[in-house]
Amino acid sequence: MSKMEVKTSLLDNMIGVGDMVLIEPLSEDTFIENLKKRFDHNEIYTYIGSVVISMNPYKSLPIYTAEKVEEYRNRNFYELSPHIYALADEAYRSLREQDNDQCILITGESGAGKTEASKFVMSYVAAVCGKGQEVNKVKEQLLQSNPVLEAFGNAKTVRNDNSSRFGKYMDIEFDFKGDPLGGVISNYLLEKSRVVKQPRGERNFHIFYQLLSGASDDTLKKLKLDRDFSKYNYLSLDSATVNGLDDAASFRTVRRMDVVQSILELVAAVLKLGNIEFKPESRCNGYDESRVKDKNDLKEMCELLGIEQSVLERAFSFRTVEAKMEKVSTTLNVAQAYYARDALAKNLYSRLFSWLVNRINESIKAQTKTRKKVMGVLDIYGFEIFEENSFEQFIINYCNEKLQQIFIELTLREEQEEYVREDIEWTNIEYFNNAIICDLIENNKNGILAMLDEECLRPGTVTDETFLDKLNTVCAEHQHFESRQSKNSKFLTDHSLPHNCFRIQHYAGKVLYRAEGFVDKNNDLLYRDLSQAMYKANHSLIKILFPEGNPAKVNLKRPPTAGFQFRASVGTLMKNLLTKNPNYIRCIKPNDKKAAHIFTDSLVCHQVRYLGLMENVRVRRAGYAFRQAYDPCLERYKMLCKQTWPHWKGPARLGVEVLLTDLQVPAEEFAYGRSKIFIRNPRTLFFLEEKRSRCLEDLATLIQKIFRGWKCRTHFLLLKKSQVVVAAWYRRFAQQKKYQNIRSSALVFQSFIRGWKARKLLRELKHKKRCEEAVTTISAYWHGTQARRELKCLKEEARRKHAVAVIWAYWLGLKVRREYRKFFRANAGKKIYDFTIQRIIQKYFLGLKKTMPSMSPIDKSWPARPYGFLDRTHQELRRIFHLWRCKKYRSQFTEEKKATYKEKLAASELFKDKKALYPSSVGQPFKGDYVEITKNPKYQKLNSFAEDKVLLADVVSKINRANGKGAPRIFLLTKKSLVLADQKTGQVKASVPLLDLSSVSVSTQNDGFFALKLKEGSTSAAKGDFLLSSDRLIEIITKLHCIGATSADRNQISIDISDEFLVQFKQDKVCVKFIQGTPKNGNGVACKRKNNRLLEVSVPSP
Repeated sequence: MSKMEVKTSLLDNMIGVGDMVLIEPLSEDTFIENLKKRFDHNEIYTYIGSVVISMNPYKSLPIYTAEKVEEYRNRNFYELSPHIYALADEAYRSLREQDNDQCILITGESGAGKTEASKFVMSYVAAVCGKGQEVNKVKEQLLQSNPVLEAFGNAKTVRNDNSSRFGKYMDIEFDFKGDPLGGVISNYLLEKSRVVKQPRGERNFHIFYQLLSGASDDTLKKLKLDRDFSKYNYLSLDSATVNGLDDAASFRTVRRMDVVQSILELVAAVLKLGNIEFKPESRCNGYDESRVKDKNDLKEMCELLGIEQSVLERAFSFRTVEAKMEKVSTTLNVAQAYYARDALAKNLYSRLFSWLVNRINESIKAQTKTRKKVMGVLDIYGFEIFEENSFEQFIINYCNEKLQQIFIELTLREEQEEYVREDIEWTNIEYFNNAIICDLIENNKNGILAMLDEECLRPGTVTDETFLDKLNTVCAEHQHFESRQSKNSKFLTDHSLPHNCFRIQHYAGKVLYRAEGFVDKNNDLLYRDLSQAMYKANHSLIKILFPEGNPAKVNLKRPPTAGFQFRASVGTLMKNLLTKNPNYIRCIKPNDKKAAHIFTDSLVCHQVRYLGLMENVRVRRAGYAFRQAYDPCLERYKMLCKQTWPHWKGPARLGVEVLLTDLQVPAEEFAYGRSKIFIRNPRTLFFLEEKRSRCLEDLATLIQKIFRGWKCRTHFLLLKKSQVVVAAWYRRFAQQKKYQNIRSSALVFQSFIRGWKARKLLRELKHKKRCEEAVTTISAYWHGTQARRELKCLKEEARRKHAVAVIWAYWLGLKVRREYRKFFRANAGKKIYDFTIQRIIQKYFLGLKKTMPSMSPIDKSWPARPYGFLDRTHQELRRIFHLWRCKKYRSQFTEEKKATYKEKLAASELFKDKKALYPSSVGQPFKGDYVEITKNPKYQKLNSFAEDKVLLADVVSKINRANGKGAPRIFLLTKKSLVLADQKTGQVKASVPLLDLSSVSVSTQNDGFFALKLKEGSTSAAKGDFLLSSDRLIEIITKLHCIGATSADRNQISIDISDEFLVQFKQDKVCVKFIQGTPKNGNGVACKRKNNRLLEVSVPSP
């Protein structure tokens, strides 16, 4: 079975439809239903051609493991089920192999998972690119930039607990091998208004809460801060703590990223700014002047930044306007003072954020100036439609209009290029071109941004109402602009359109914008007095952040507006994206509750509309809905035709043509490209899949039938074989049992015969004994009678003497002696035999103890055997003792000594009785490093060149083919390669991977010559083989042999021992011949060139 069929294809085991291009019928309802069906089964990724739709699951899924990375690595985009790794792999391989710059555009509304998607892309690229110390350092720097940017640029919103409040575009730069060199980050439109005011249910930027929660008491004391959030006006209290966010742990992570104390001082200064309050104070001229109420917060802020309190206090109370040679100083009322305070806070934080981005860029930028390949990752706001939409939503939606424009343009261009490349007829596709909306916003004359800039620069009274009046005058007739005061009378009765608002019909739908705040937010004005006051600070960063405050460089020119800056940066971004091959990830949020397993149809439908996904499907399906290379197509459907099954031996395209002809697929339903088959209608693809499914069922049935037959036959043969074995064993057992019975019967019969003979002999002996002892017995009885008579007399004569006791004692003694005499005669032989054997064995062991040989394993002496019957025991004790002393001897070895003995053993196996030089090397220890390469400073560069541990370092002679003379070289050997370097300078002359080494040739003589032969066709074989000479030849070749034996990724190096072998020098082969003789220079070995094809080595006779 092919590799493609082993893995899960896009069309195998589908839950719903993996590619929306194939959905049938195509409608908004079927589109949403397919997304819901896949979402319910944790299939969060779906394709639209090469576009990835990503649903936020709001939970962790086991689909981002290292095994998944390896599964999608170097695989075709449609080969496996939809995944973000497939798109990342396609982009990375296109960059590495085709030298095409790539960009990955990640769009979607807040909470849809854009930031997580960009992290997955970055982690995948980091996992599949090259390895090495420098490469790993670059990858670590790129990945570690995220925590800092998230802390300073992300915040909790009603839609997302970790919402990016800035747009980020990162260019990752790679070298020609595909290894990362560095990167550049561009940030767009930080939502700095959040610093001074947050909507209900939302928080300020994370860094403020992380600082107050995670900083130590000592740090907070230095920053003059308190942990209580309620003491700071810029921090909202209703959402100060968020479930699932550990601000203290996040702060510790940020601190590990080398966030210095000076940055935290500026963050603390922003918090202190929010606590500064003003009070009105009347002047004699009738105007109100603002004054600071409580100067304690102002004092602490000035101490943090190193500013004189009086200078900053005056900047909050007065404003100086310069016009040519005149200066006019005016007082600020309380409202203007609060505006100046908030403007300073917003500018201070946004400039600090931009400075942080620049510092990160300096740390991750590529160090080389060579040409680089680039992969861009764009993570920017999605289209936003809120209940109240202001200037921020307007420029965010403008950016999304530009991205939609470039998306449609690049998608159509990619589609057209593929058709042209495959020689397929191209038909123009009708689609909505949103260029008219982009022109409405960015036109230099009549565009909304141009009119907003013009209104901000116009002298006189400028308000949001005058800006709206101007829009009503200029854009009234535009079909995508609506306003209550426009000349189009149909809106006069539209009560859903307030008077101070205007509506733009974007590609994603109509959005109502409130004109209030447009002028102020576009101006983004910071009074010059505040800039100059900040420049006077002694803080290390303030002067960098406020360069316009330098009195020596006063610029009376009005700074560019926020709209102008954003339009310019978007233009630069669009030009950058147009130079790269685009890859799209469309992120969708399934619900507003940030909960798993909830799918809100209306919310998803709204996002599908404003992302233009239905239009994307229609564009993709306008030509051919499905395309596939000929080889995988034939591999997948070849079982549907008898001519192509099971193997097609011709070209893949011809096989596909035969297959479709046999299936009678209408010709208008497909087209043949140069390398792909194009299928127009999804129904045709599903028809092929249905027939393939039925055919696979039939094939499965056939395979099951054959397998069951094979299994039953195998089982039968096994039973038959087992029966034969069991019968043989049973017959053997029966014959053994019969023999044992016969033997047992013979033994019983013999024992009965011997018993009968013994009893007969015993009776005869007893009869003879009774006859011989009859006199003794009669005499004994007579003496007894006499004794009794005498006793009786004695009793009568001496009753008081203890005659009875004495006689009784004698009688008992006699009785005991008779019994003992009977027992001794019956068991004496066995007792004596056992005692004798026991004494002999005891004597044998005591003698063995005294004559035990030494503990040396090479001592072969052993005491002589004293008795013949102990021969087997004697030999077994000798074997056990030898094994025991060998074990005791081995236990004293260190790991290094064990390795040395293993090498010595390998040398013995290789050269014993084969090489005359071997006996002299037996007593020499294998030292390895003979030039002390790690201690000698001259070889420090050479030591760093060797990546692995140096196993052997020695000085060898490299034999010159021209004259046979040797040049000294340093020979280094590691586990992966061998290196030849100049002895004097340490410069590397040659480096050969051990994988390129095929064999080693040596002679049988007492010389140190050896030839390293390289594999033909390898990169190292360009200059030919190496002929070297060394006094430590045995050690060098043994270590080469041992490295090959312990490595699983290469074959063992063969050793050729012969007095004549060939050596490849560049294009010529030279024969090296060894002869015995007396060299001219004495007792040494001499090498001499005989002709262009022969080198003769003279070796002294032994």
